[in-house]
Amino acid sequence: MSEVHYGRGYVYAIQYHLVWCVKYRRSILCGKVEDDLKHILLQIAYDNEFSITEMESDKDHIHLLIECRPQHYIPNIVKALKGVSARFLFKKHPDLKTQLWGGHLWNPSYFVATVIENTEEQIKLYIQRQKKK
Repeated sequence: MSEVHYGRGYVYAIQYHLVWCVKYRRSILCGKVEDDLKHILLQIAYDNEFSITEMESDKDHIHLLIECRPQHYIPNIVKALKGVSARFLFKKHPDLKTQLWGGHLWNPSYFVATVIENTEEQIKLYIQRQKKK
């Protein structure tokens, strides 16, 4: 169950399921690239004061379950996650640019869904099973 948080004058439990794909659906999220991506995303979440409670990728896309405050605006969260991670991954793995002409790591679109208590465990299991296909 999502943890209930207390703000100044409000109580909340907000979770989102986020998914986005690598540009051209290239299978590049494996090995060191995947490890670096996960580390970078956790750091971005920490820096922006939200949390990633579940995360898994499957070569060409990534799933996240995030918790945030009511003040967070989901397009800004996605922009930070995709933009900063792309910049750091290209810097750390310059060979990725040969597979992704045009200099873009991520497809510009993304999927987002709010998570309610009844579906949280189902979404966590779905995310965890991304590599077990």
